[in-house]
Amino acid sequence: MRNDFKLLDRQSAEDLQAYLLRAKRLDQNGLVRFRAFGRVLAAYVAPIFAGSLMDDGPTVLGLRTTELAEESEVDAVVPIANILDRLAKLLADSPKHYVLELPDSLKTPWAGISPPRTGWEPLVSIPEPELTALATAGIAEVAETLPEAVGGPIAARIRGEIWGRQMKFGSRIPTGAAFVAAGLGFLTENELVEVYQAQGWVRISSEHGHVLAKAATGPVLD
Repeated sequence: MRNDFKLLDRQSAEDLQAYLLRAKRLDQNGLVRFRAFGRVLAAYVAPIFAGSLMDDGPTVLGLRTTELAEESEVDAVVPIANILDRLAKLLADSPKHYVLELPDSLKTPWAGISPPRTGWEPLVSIPEPELTALATAGIAEVAETLPEAVGGPIAARIRGEIWGRQMKFGSRIPTGAAFVAAGLGFLTENELVEVYQAQGWVRISSEHGHVLAKAATGPVLD
């Protein structure tokens, strides 16, 4: 497979940069998985991941797609920070063609997770203000619950318990999906956001991107 791809234009490069800047704010050491087969590039990030494929904690992925200038075949996992550096240089140079060269691919457990590509069924529609309120409340609870000195596995467990609860929409959507949708800039004011389900997964889809999450196993949020 190739280790580069050609973005359609400067606007595409700026949109990818904005998306990855938001993803990095959610996870300073985060990775992005680029997948392209043809002229559509999919960029996956994992702001919430349990840490193991066998863990029952929440797994919430962000997905944004963009059109490429030419057909490519890419499947690589690379540091977000590295790609942001390369995008910044690319945009500063203002080249005729926006070709993004990738570093060597890394391995991460969440890249082995493959949400369904077909079989999605409509589940529910959720008004944007409700998702934003859930994200805001969860962020506040994480801040109040976690002592500043606590880190590592304990912090991850506490965040997992908060973001792994189910929303009150007759579904198994984890509240962490609202956090990721808001944090990645996928929500538009007063938008009606569509939710789908398939094979143990749920998907929040807006005009700006998708959030894919393993169905929640935690209690329903009061």
